[in-house]
Amino acid sequence: MKLYTFFRSSASFRVRIALNYKGLKYEPAGVNLPKGEHLDSDYKSINVQGLVPALEDGGRVLTQSLAIMEYLDEIHPGPKLLPADPLDRAYVRALSQIVACEIHPLNNLRTRKYISKTYKLDEEGVNNWYRHWIAEGFQMMESFLARERKHGKYCYRDQVTMADCCLVPQVFNAIAYKCDLKPYPTVTRIHETC
Repeated sequence: MKLYTFFRSSASFRVRIALNYKGLKYEPAGVNLPKGEHLDSDYKSINVQGLVPALEDGGRVLTQSLAIMEYLDEIHPGPKLLPADPLDRAYVRALSQIVACEIHPLNNLRTRKYISKTYKLDEEGVNNWYRHWIAEGFQMMESFLARERKHGKYCYRDQVTMADCCLVPQVFNAIAYKCDLKPYPTVTRIHETC
């Protein structure tokens, strides 16, 4: 397997966590996002979306971190990223999507560059944007975890799941952007456990 990745991409980070947790060997292939390598025709011939990650396996290319993690879980034995019960799988997917669909699209490199250029925001303005959407998303996650009461050491009981693979990179980035994490004790505790 070959993983097209960028070390600061939280979507790529999710897949690297999943691959390593499942003990799968892969060849990393760096794609430098700030230099625009993801927009080069060579890379777009691999991933027409021009995004990372992309996983090449058996001559096929898979894209989108959640789809890649589900694929890995379906074809490789070892620790499972999704629980066996359909309702519990839906719970883990919902938590994963809070990060991947509610937080990440508003804070990725493309979005930060766009709002900086279009709305003439300086670095502090962009960072405030970032912090706002982290707060919104982490509050969703904190509330969901509290309501469902299915968390234990991790997002789902004492089992590492796809939700943890999504949460860890997002908290890592939130710390880098100096986000206040005190209002999210469950999110913070799960991150520290991971």
